[in-house]
Amino acid sequence: MYGSGPGFARVREGTNDMLNTPPFPQEPEKPSSKRKAPAATPLNFCIILSKDGRIDRQIDRPLEEYLAAIPTASIAWIDYSTKDDAQEIEQLAQAAGFTKLPIPKLSTGFYSAYEDYDTELGIMLPSVTIKNDTMTVHPLFVLIRENFIITVHSEDINRLLRFSRYAQPFFKRISSMCTCDKITLMLERIIDENNDRNFEYLREIEAHGDAISKSLIEENVAKKNIAHKIYRMKHILIDYLNVLWATKDVINSLQYGDADLITNDEKLLGRIGILSDNIERHIELSEQMSNVLASGLEVMQSIYNNQLQSLNNRFALITAYLTVLGTAFLVPNTIATIAGSGIMEGHMAAQWWYLPLLVTSTVVATVVSFLWVLHVWKSRKDEV
Repeated sequence: MYGSGPGFARVREGTNDMLNTPPFPQEPEKPSSKRKAPAATPLNFCIILSKDGRIDRQIDRPLEEYLAAIPTASIAWIDYSTKDDAQEIEQLAQAAGFTKLPIPKLSTGFYSAYEDYDTELGIMLPSVTIKNDTMTVHPLFVLIRENFIITVHSEDINRLLRFSRYAQPFFKRISSMCTCDKITLMLERIIDENNDRNFEYLREIEAHGDAISKSLIEENVAKKNIAHKIYRMKHILIDYLNVLWATKDVINSLQYGDADLITNDEKLLGRIGILSDNIERHIELSEQMSNVLASGLEVMQSIYNNQLQSLNNRFALITAYLTVLGTAFLVPNTIATIAGSGIMEGHMAAQWWYLPLLVTSTVVATVVSFLWVLHVWKSRKDEV
């Protein structure tokens, strides 16, 4: 197959010149204004499974238009992106007819929340993003009532867009099930998609931890900066563990909470249990990573202790030298002081053995001091 455009035109002209054949006729280049722009990410969408089995996917339409099609649908899924989820979630819930769910209570949970009011079910899940050694947790709200699910999240994250592209075949597979089974499978897939994206950031944390471990063996890197990096990474890992535990609490509530909107089929509930098992494995990996970072802090503490010990040894060596020098000059200085005092009346300094006495006493005092310091050093080494 031949390509089109100026680049391919030049190749074809050169080839035809070598074959002494006329070039292929060139098609005029289309104006750039007629080129199709890449499709923008939809801010909201709705996937509706009709009772007759027909599946419709609507994009970027008002919420009222989505809600108008729900009464005639077998199941529907509405996804909305908001700028301020704390305020807009309550407005969307009221517009969708959620009257029992306490939205302020749902949105103020610690990373996650689970509110079951028989005919209405509200869930908040944590969605993690990590940029420049900073972890941000965004809420993902899932509201369920009757035969439809509404997911609301910040515009900064769009965890469910990939699943929405394959939701139509998924809806076909579940079209013959009862409503509670459909809701359960849809909810399981939504949680699974969010978890998969959260799990991806554990690899980034491991990559940062490996880079920090590598810097420990480099002598030119400031160890103080490495200690701060290890602490920040350990803090991120602790927050990440909190996210995993919060998600596991929601999954356990779904599996064992006996909500009216969730199925009682043990096989389908077992799929939710698989999500819990996956989170437990990632919790174990995160805890192992935390132990690795903790060992890195212990290594840093050992390095600091070794540096302090080395500095202490240097000061002790200087003190030993000063002791030897002080002792070497102390003995002859004492003799000279006595010789010059009024007690000896200057007769001692006039003797012929006075200078040999000073030299001998200096040498003997120096040797004795040095041997004593050497003995103390050997004793310390033996104790260590």
